[in-house]
Amino acid sequence: MLVMGGIVGAGIFINPSVVAQRVHSPVLILGAWAAGGVVALLGAFVYAELADRMPSTGGEYAYLRDCYHPLVGFLFGWVLLLVVMTGGMAAVAVTFVRYFLILTGLPTISEPIIVVVTLAVLTIINCFGAKLGSRIQSLLMVIKIAVIAGLVFSGIFLIAHPFPVLHPALPPLQERSSPMGLVSAMGAAMIPVLFAFGGWQTSNFIASEIRDPRRNLIRALMLGVAGVIVLYLAVNVICIRALGTDGLAATKVPATEVMRLALGGAGAKLVAFGIAVSTLGFLSQSILTGPRVYFAMAQDGLFFRSVARVTRRTHVPAIAIILQSCWTAIIALSGSYEQILNYVVSMNFAFFGLSATCLFVLRRRDALTPQDGNTSGFRVPGHPWTTLVFVVICWLVVLNTIYKYPANSLIGVGILLLGLPVYALWNYRKQKRAES
Repeated sequence: MLVMGGIVGAGIFINPSVVAQRVHSPVLILGAWAAGGVVALLGAFVYAELADRMPSTGGEYAYLRDCYHPLVGFLFGWVLLLVVMTGGMAAVAVTFVRYFLILTGLPTISEPIIVVVTLAVLTIINCFGAKLGSRIQSLLMVIKIAVIAGLVFSGIFLIAHPFPVLHPALPPLQERSSPMGLVSAMGAAMIPVLFAFGGWQTSNFIASEIRDPRRNLIRALMLGVAGVIVLYLAVNVICIRALGTDGLAATKVPATEVMRLALGGAGAKLVAFGIAVSTLGFLSQSILTGPRVYFAMAQDGLFFRSVARVTRRTHVPAIAIILQSCWTAIIALSGSYEQILNYVVSMNFAFFGLSATCLFVLRRRDALTPQDGNTSGFRVPGHPWTTLVFVVICWLVVLNTIYKYPANSLIGVGILLLGLPVYALWNYRKQKRAES
């Protein structure tokens, strides 16, 4: 549930229309989502072996630190705190509040208050321990699955005039400029798909807090990603069946439109409830997992020492959790989260690819070092080729983002480079403490 909760957010209720706007046939729409699922599954394979080899707190931070240099790990944590995790959380928090207001009818003037209260409540819950946070996450995920199941059921049995799901295979002839144009359109469609599939990697942040992570985390990654692939494909089949390709591309709220056709206003309310729960679940999972990275940085002497403190009773990094939630609230209230999201994708996928290359480093060390029987229990199927495919896809996403949004990408690089003098300062302080 933790893995699925980190993936399934509001995106699956909205992004099908974005994909349909970029590729105009049912087969290509479903193909884009299936391809995104394959990429996520390849990533899950890679991160499962990394978790098996290094079940350490901090996930990607620990992999990059130990395989390359502490600076590389620090830069990952730096952008995670400043923009990647907190920027995404801020946008999701605002989305939750907007749907919450639709459901409750409260005045929009209360939006900032509800953002702060929501983050505060989830922060307090996660400060009571990873076990309670995981239980809340599991409950929210069950509700998400129930809402998606209701959407699928309604799309199958309650739509009076369904459209064909697998016809036509290609867009109309007048919309096909060239084979390369089709490839470019599929590439553009993959961006929202990959964004919707993101989040499975955050479970690795809390590997050291999971009982028997070499067994349970690997199983969670495999089953969680596979379950999300099934859910996402089912939702897209239903959207195409109910709305058709043109109708799907024309709406900004496809899931709401499907339920409105099936159940009227009550169906639209049900989807609003599903989106609110999905965003709440994403926030809960992010608050549970992200702070473990800053905690690991502080343990290494590369961040405020107080961030490395854990509570006596629950043994959670409460200061790290509060820090992340406070910065998220600041971004949400400032209204700058939309600009931040423009370069979150490039940052995310740059570090996805770089973290995956750690597997080549670890395999190389295996070849050079006597193992004494201590070999990894899980191996990525088809390595090195499957791992290489995942790395290349991640970096193609980064290059495509830089090409399409050069200004935003430049800001992202600037934030990354700003971490260099900050790392130098923390490293200097660390060395001074060691000398004294």
